[in-house]
Amino acid sequence: MTISHALVTNVRLKPNSLPMKKYLPCLAGVLLGLCFLAASIPVLFNLIKIPAMPEGTPAASFMAAFVPTGYVKFVKLFEFTGGIVVMIPRLRNIGLLLLGPVIVNIIAFHVLIDDPKHLLNPRQRK
Repeated sequence: MTISHALVTNVRLKPNSLPMKKYLPCLAGVLLGLCFLAASIPVLFNLIKIPAMPEGTPAASFMAAFVPTGYVKFVKLFEFTGGIVVMIPRLRNIGLLLLGPVIVNIIAFHVLIDDPKHLLNPRQRK
């Protein structure tokens, strides 16, 4: 065995030499879960009142139908459950399955019911 061969064989990458590959999905799962927990806990435990939409707008009609019927609490329950489950690495795919429809509904609300330009600049809301 030559010295060059010994040097080449000792330069192998070990599976644990790239910790970013291991920890980055966990960090992303925890951050996504915390975002959905932060959005669902205040509504589920009545810590805040759901803000009123401007009268006469489609968004006000939408919220007038969904808040009294309990649909908003139902969706927030999915957000809460999905937020917890997505933080657990073995159950992350199930958590994403729970959060997927919620994310689609959030996007659909802002694109179809609310004015889409508020997505880019929410402070222009009147």
